[in-house]
Amino acid sequence: MLNDKEAQDLLGFLTPEMRPDVKGQATAYILGLTGTKDGCRYLRGKPDFLKALLSLTSDASVAVVKDCYHALINLSADETLHEPMVKEANVLPRLFHNLLDPEYAFADRICTILTNLSRHEKTCKAVFRVLQEEGIGLAKIVEVFCTEGYNAKASLHYLGPLLSNLTQLPETRQFILDKNRCVVQRLLPFTQYEASTVRRGGVVGTLRNCCFDYAYHEWLLSDAVDILPFLLLPLAGPEELSEEENEGLPVDLQYLPEDKKREEDPDIRQMLIETVLLLTATKTGRQILKDKNVYPIMREFHKWEKDPHVVSSCEKLVQVLIGDEPEPGMDNLLEVNIPEDVEEKLRLWDAKEQEQLEKEKEEFLKTGCEGRAESESSDHKELQP
Repeated sequence: MLNDKEAQDLLGFLTPEMRPDVKGQATAYILGLTGTKDGCRYLRGKPDFLKALLSLTSDASVAVVKDCYHALINLSADETLHEPMVKEANVLPRLFHNLLDPEYAFADRICTILTNLSRHEKTCKAVFRVLQEEGIGLAKIVEVFCTEGYNAKASLHYLGPLLSNLTQLPETRQFILDKNRCVVQRLLPFTQYEASTVRRGGVVGTLRNCCFDYAYHEWLLSDAVDILPFLLLPLAGPEELSEEENEGLPVDLQYLPEDKKREEDPDIRQMLIETVLLLTATKTGRQILKDKNVYPIMREFHKWEKDPHVVSSCEKLVQVLIGDEPEPGMDNLLEVNIPEDVEEKLRLWDAKEQEQLEKEKEEFLKTGCEGRAESESSDHKELQP
């Protein structure tokens, strides 16, 4: 690594006034440093370098700007750099204002940095706070996300995972679930957004996190929102159901065409099932899902699904749908107090189940599987950078 004099000399090259060729070599060197753990660890204690990188994101040289953003992405992927970036380098205000510029060519890189910085609760709170302090607010982020083509030079797909990360915070969930704002209704169609797995997964993650607030379940399942078809349609396939089963389903799920395809990404399928499972937490929610005939959809999905983790989640949901109601006083599954000894047994069972799933997955990968769904053989994008 650099000694103090070398570091000071390098820092002098990272200024807007420096010759473009020298500045380009300096940013390229820093970018190389951020590609290693040792390099990131070194820069963690050098806030002046972080500030210099941020300053040069406004440089006249496109190559320099690219290097700076790539370096900031690498740094933001390291959790130990989050606090220095947010507090000491104060990167958030400039990133947000550049993000909202509809002609800014590097907005997608900013989305990635913000998504990384909001992963963990501590810096997620800082991201939320800066949104408010800079007069931007969640409403603007949602508006930009829902406006197709807001930026002709950037897709802004990673605003989806950013919203999902922000819903760690009760303030964000309250905003999205505000009955007078219609925010959740605007997000629902993106559960079937074909152009981007990242955007789709971000919205599903947002909905899942919001469903931890069970007080809103009845409203979410009512005609005012009608969340259920948006969660189930990606899980539904072309299988032919009986007339009686079809008639019990929501209209959007009845008599689906022969070419109906399911969600291709197993992580998103997992989150969709988890969201539906959360909606069964209360007695009212369970009754609505039973009345809406969710079971046949999940029954056919279970036959089709190959991913062992998703299969396990599906089986848990099916057990709730076909099982008896809990005893009085245990109607709300999110509020049930589990005795310590029982909780310990459940943890052990979960650990054994996870171990078994891993073994099955390894065996599956070794031997292959005839008739494997085409979508499973494709490469799946990560939901977060």
